[in-house]
Amino acid sequence: LAVGVGEAANFAAYAFAPATLVTPLGALSVLVSAVLSSVFLSEQLNVHGKVGCMLSILGSTVMVIHAPQEEEVSSLESMAEKLKDPGFIVFAVCVLVSSLLLIFVAGPRYGRSNVLVYVLVCSAIGSLSVSCVKGLGIALKELFAGKPVLKEPLGWVLLLCLVVCISVQINYLNKALDIFNTSVVTPVYYVLFTTAVMTCSAILFKEWQHMVLDNVVGTISGFLTIVCGIFLLHAFRDVAFAPDLLPLFLQPRRAELHAAWRSGDRHRACQHRPLLPAEDKGEEEDEEEEDV
Repeated sequence: LAVGVGEAANFAAYAFAPATLVTPLGALSVLVSAVLSSVFLSEQLNVHGKVGCMLSILGSTVMVIHAPQEEEVSSLESMAEKLKDPGFIVFAVCVLVSSLLLIFVAGPRYGRSNVLVYVLVCSAIGSLSVSCVKGLGIALKELFAGKPVLKEPLGWVLLLCLVVCISVQINYLNKALDIFNTSVVTPVYYVLFTTAVMTCSAILFKEWQHMVLDNVVGTISGFLTIVCGIFLLHAFRDVAFAPDLLPLFLQPRRAELHAAWRSGDRHRACQHRPLLPAEDKGEEEDEEEEDV
C-alpha cells in the first residue's frame, strides 16, 4: 500500500513539474530508505553512507534551485504535436533499435558478464515510459477538468505503451539483479536511467531551450553530486570503516601521543636532549667496562 501511494505521488509529480527535476529527485527515496532502515531496522550506516546522504541532499537542493522550465504542454493536442516532432521520432527510433540489439545480440553474449547490457535496456526504455507518464498526467488533468479525454485515442495509446515499457523495465532489471550485486546495479541504473530521462525530456519538451548558462551548470552539477552520493551510499555500504583506515594524524592513538608530546616536551629543544634514555645510557657504559 505504501509503495502504491508513493508511485501515485511520483506519477502526479510528472504532471506538474519537469521530468528533468522529478527523476533525479527520486534519489531521495534511496536516502530516506537508508536512514529509516538504520533507525528502525538497526542496520549500520557507515561513514560512506552518511557522506552519501549529505551529498544527495546537497545535489537535490542545487537541482531544485536551478531546475529547467519545461515548455508549456497543457492538452493532449499539444502533446500529440510534441510526439510528432522529428527530433523525438529519431530519438525514439534510436532507443528502440538499440534496445532490440542489446536484447537479442548483446544480451546472450555479454548479459551475464557485463552489468551495462541489461541496465542499458531498462534505462533506454525507461525514458520512453516517463514520456508516457507525462502524457497520461496531462490526460488526467483534462479528465478532472471535465473534458472528454476518454474518447481521445492518444490517451489509450500512451497507457498501452506505458504498460509495455514498464513490463520490459521490470523484466530486465530483475535479470540484472539476479546476476549482479544490488550495490552495483542500483547506482549504475540510477545514473543511466536519469541521464536517459533528462535527454528525452530535453528533446520532447524543450526543457533546456531557454535556460541560461548558470542554470545549466547548476543542474548538471547537482545531478553529478547526487550521483556521487548514491555511489557512496551503495557501493561502500558493506565496507567496514575501521579507525586504522584513517590517516595517521586522525587515528585516536596517534592523536593521544601527539597531545602528550605537545603538553610535556614541546618547550624543550632537541639539542638539549640526550640521544638515549638514562637507562639505555647506563647499560651502554656497563657493556663498555666489561669489554675493557
